[in-house]
Amino acid sequence: MFERWLTIPTRRSCLIIGPRRSGKTTLLKHRYPEWPYATLDDLDNLDWAKRDPKGLISYLGQKAIIDEIQRLPMLTVAAKYAMDNENARFLMTGSSTLGLLDAAADSLAGRIDILSLPTACWGEELGGPTHSLLNDQAPLSQIKEANRRLSQAMTYGQFPEVIIQEKDDDRQEVLMNYRNTYFTRDLMQLSNIENLDGLLAVLQHLARSLGSHLDVSNFAREAGISHPTAKKYLNALHQGQLTFKLYGYQFGPAKRYIKAVKTYFADTGIIRSLNARVSAGQLLENFVLAEFEKRRRLGIIRADPFYYYKSAGGHEIDLVFEADDRVYAIEIKSTQRPSPRDVTSLAQFSDRLNRPVQRYLIYLGDEYRTLENVQLLPVSALFRGE
Repeated sequence: MFERWLTIPTRRSCLIIGPRRSGKTTLLKHRYPEWPYATLDDLDNLDWAKRDPKGLISYLGQKAIIDEIQRLPMLTVAAKYAMDNENARFLMTGSSTLGLLDAAADSLAGRIDILSLPTACWGEELGGPTHSLLNDQAPLSQIKEANRRLSQAMTYGQFPEVIIQEKDDDRQEVLMNYRNTYFTRDLMQLSNIENLDGLLAVLQHLARSLGSHLDVSNFAREAGISHPTAKKYLNALHQGQLTFKLYGYQFGPAKRYIKAVKTYFADTGIIRSLNARVSAGQLLENFVLAEFEKRRRLGIIRADPFYYYKSAGGHEIDLVFEADDRVYAIEIKSTQRPSPRDVTSLAQFSDRLNRPVQRYLIYLGDEYRTLENVQLLPVSALFRGE
């Protein structure tokens, strides 16, 4: 077990959301080894919780870990009673937000902190962050080390059980097991999905269309399922924390959200588990965006949900977010030698915005430098960066 970058409040109860196998249970058992533990993956505990939720909560005492609470979201009502009347503190985990966040909001509003634990950030298993991703320069020796690790990181992802494996064959075996259980059958059970072939077809089409606008009609047609079913499956993947969305960014708060969204995998290991063929550019884009999304979920990057930008003329920026009264605009290019043409969209974006804009191009080289007043960041700056 390696130490994770998630900060857990010392006195308040909390609900930790994250995909299956992201390390939620291991983290809590490691930090709170003396606390009673119950998981609703255990059928006996689940049956007990259904029949006598107050009895199960009472049995656990004033401090306890309750795992996979998404299997019975209404257990939060019994937990609320114990918090209010018995000064109890619970650390709960959930692998799907389906029904869970609504139940938690209704019964635990103001009483708990809702946190996220994504899969590991790149380099997290080696220790704490070493530098600020957007403000510092990582040492050249660390950049070189990260370059040697980059291909493996992008290919197999950052699920904790995957990154501790020493051989590629073992990493692949773990991911294939995840695909056959947590990414499909477990998700089907939680979301009442019956068509495994349809779900796998949606996953494959999602991989092929990385970086493109999400068109549910295309997903339905490619997967051979109805439009409502395709929408249900995509929503299940999102609620299961296996994907995340970027909405279109427009100038002015009234126009910030547009209908078209882009969807990416929360970890590139999911792409590998599907044996999906994606381009080098698609894989790099998903990898970088997922690393930023992990830091947003951990609270390291304090920003509203991330966006992408596309102008009427077709100029696109891969990532846009607002933080510290600034707008951050980031392009991702699968090249070692960026040209002025690669930063054209960033320049045009800045010209239209009457606010300070921090502009970055993340690329495959190993030098920090500027190009047309755009800061070039090596992709390896993500390694142990916060």
